[in-house]
Amino acid sequence: MLAWYRRWRRNRYLRDGLISEDAFTQVLGRVPACDGLDAGELDRLRRLVSLFLHEKVFSSAGHAETAAQDRLLIAINACLPVLNLGIEAYDEWATIIVYPDEFLVDHEQEDEVGVVHRGRDLRAGEAWERGPLVISLSDVHAQSAWEGYNVVIHECAHKLDMCNGTPNGFPPLHRGMSIGRWTGAFTQAYDDLHARIGRGEETPIDAYAAESPAECFAVFSEYFFEAPRRLRAEYPAVYEQLAQYYRQDPAARNNEKRYQSTIFSGSG
Repeated sequence: MLAWYRRWRRNRYLRDGLISEDAFTQVLGRVPACDGLDAGELDRLRRLVSLFLHEKVFSSAGHAETAAQDRLLIAINACLPVLNLGIEAYDEWATIIVYPDEFLVDHEQEDEVGVVHRGRDLRAGEAWERGPLVISLSDVHAQSAWEGYNVVIHECAHKLDMCNGTPNGFPPLHRGMSIGRWTGAFTQAYDDLHARIGRGEETPIDAYAAESPAECFAVFSEYFFEAPRRLRAEYPAVYEQLAQYYRQDPAARNNEKRYQSTIFSGSG
């Protein structure tokens, strides 16, 4: 009953609360990852963005209220990964904390012999389990400066990873997806990155993906949307698994023949 009421409430809101086409189109041009979306996909994205802005609470840290265009920019980036998953994928969290720039985070980590190390990290984003999503606005603005970089998509991937517990690079898979194929694809890529780093080689994907399985999934998700052809060329098995998970094929956009496969027909 609750799920039905939530859908009804959202559909009712969209009848009157849909963000204006002009505002949406103006900011959409700042998100290269959306290039090549067809008319139906753009309409669906606009509806998702409208719901995201309606349901999420933006809290500014260290500066004035986040400008409407910046909230819209964050929302478009956040909704692209769930274009074919639905806004329900983000139901477990409600708050976005926006810092003007990178921010310091206290942390502690226990090593293999049980010694706890404490320190401070400078971060561009953070996703808290059962808590808010934290974003550096300057890094949101820099998303097109480096191939494969998108802090919003990175942190939203962590949120999707948390849908079945602590982030571990293994989000809840859709019916019909193979646990073995997912594990095999990501393990091979993760091990390959570690091997290249160990040999002192430049990695084809940001080496931060080798930090942990959770970061591997988040970084590869960035490349899936921001540099899909590079990811497909370097780690085709990972690309195929992400195409099944996100139910999208970004590498087929921009005048390439659109991907035709039954992988998008499964239910979540």
